[in-house]
Amino acid sequence: MSERAALRVGIDVGGTNTDAVVLDAAGRVVAKVKRPTTPDVTGGLCAALDAVLAAIPDPRQVTRVMLGTTHATNAILERRSLGRVAVLRLGAPATTSVPPLSDWPEDLRAAVVAGTAIVRGGRFVDGREIAPLDEDAIRRFLAETPADAVAVTGVFSPAGADQELRVREIVREELGDVPVSLSHEIGTLGLLERENATVLNAALYGVAREVTAALEAALAARGLAVETFFAQNDGTLMSVEYAARYPVLTIGSGPANSLRGAAHLSGVADAIVADVGGTSTDLGVLVAGFPRESSAAVEIGGVTTNFRMPDILSIALGGGTIIDTLGDPREAPRSVGYRVATEALVFGGSTPTMTDAAVAAGRGSVGTRPVPAEARDRLTAAVQVADELIADAVDRVSLGKADLPLVAVGGAAFLLPDRIPGVREVLRPAHSEVANAVGAAIALAGGRFETIVPAARDAAERAASLESAKEEAAARAVAAGADPASVRIVELSEIPLSYLPEPAVRLHVKAAGPLAGMP
Repeated sequence: MSERAALRVGIDVGGTNTDAVVLDAAGRVVAKVKRPTTPDVTGGLCAALDAVLAAIPDPRQVTRVMLGTTHATNAILERRSLGRVAVLRLGAPATTSVPPLSDWPEDLRAAVVAGTAIVRGGRFVDGREIAPLDEDAIRRFLAETPADAVAVTGVFSPAGADQELRVREIVREELGDVPVSLSHEIGTLGLLERENATVLNAALYGVAREVTAALEAALAARGLAVETFFAQNDGTLMSVEYAARYPVLTIGSGPANSLRGAAHLSGVADAIVADVGGTSTDLGVLVAGFPRESSAAVEIGGVTTNFRMPDILSIALGGGTIIDTLGDPREAPRSVGYRVATEALVFGGSTPTMTDAAVAAGRGSVGTRPVPAEARDRLTAAVQVADELIADAVDRVSLGKADLPLVAVGGAAFLLPDRIPGVREVLRPAHSEVANAVGAAIALAGGRFETIVPAARDAAERAASLESAKEEAAARAVAAGADPASVRIVELSEIPLSYLPEPAVRLHVKAAGPLAGMP
């Protein structure tokens, strides 16, 4: 491994701060910075990049940059920079009673939808055709619906993707190089939620191009010829090309980065992780070094989706939380957010915050001023309320498993006590304040595959089905940037499906491996 290939940069864009770190070939943190996140996101990203590069002797040793970004999330929440999508469902006559996107907020629907159609096609859960694909109707719809991208969702397409793949061919024949988002590559079972995720993915193609161009321009302006990767929401990385196809997978990458960073910094593969920021505390669970995934549908910008997301519990408790609003059942806790460095008592401000409470309790030594004596009783009471909130949250995420350690990360992790009911011990690894950026820099690329197969009649048939699913998941990990020789299966589930004419099994496989060329 050459000296030049020794360093990599991880950047994570959060709601308050944009963090950046430099890791060496052994995964050690050699530089770290925090910079305020800017409204346009890119400005804070560039500021953090400049600062962390200035902290190392030779930036030319950096050959890879990994980014966890909120660009896609912000675009959906703010209804801006979204593409116009032709929404095509393969499901007539079975699904015509529920039109596509009927539960979307009206303003988001107006911003995204160029037109919708339900044509003959789709499959039953056991893989049989509901109806043959109506190619003529598809061609007419495409001709009548100018759009920036096309989203295609077939009923039970995870059980058989051939119709969706054929539609992609038709789009290319009719429209040329227009981006096409296929639902079997985006979401899991559940028609409406998978359709929603597929349409959002198609609407984000332009955002993906913009952020990729901005990152590449920023790197080029600084004389860096590097490979770039994006963090995705399961705690793994994907190449720029892969992110361009699946930009929706960057949503939720922030919490996943924190959990992966916590695993890397602590050396613990199974643990509860509490990421304490300025406004909130996010709690999740590490299973074999990866975030435990949510089994529930996830809402994004008012739209219910079913692609995989970390199982995260967020509570309104952070370093900037105003103690007078903590524990008040009449209103949600408020926070001064990034202004904590000027408004908290220990920084000479006039607002009692949880940072002040933690300092008064001897849990931290931040700030430039002592805690005023007259505020100590209120601050002590706030610490007790906060500890109860944390204990309750730990109980909820642990699902009754009390032998796990808790890894405390985030810029305000000092708020947490050293003993918390329900956990074995509280770990505070070095560099925990930038765990999210460390998580973004960890060199693993991932891919997943889900399908429905007939129940195996014998062990040989079952082994063949599993091997086929593993190969597909591994191929997707390689497409995301993983080294083919080092990909391994990190998650495998078989779920029997009930109430079917013939027994069937739902297979879900996740593969991950180091980036190609990494030591």
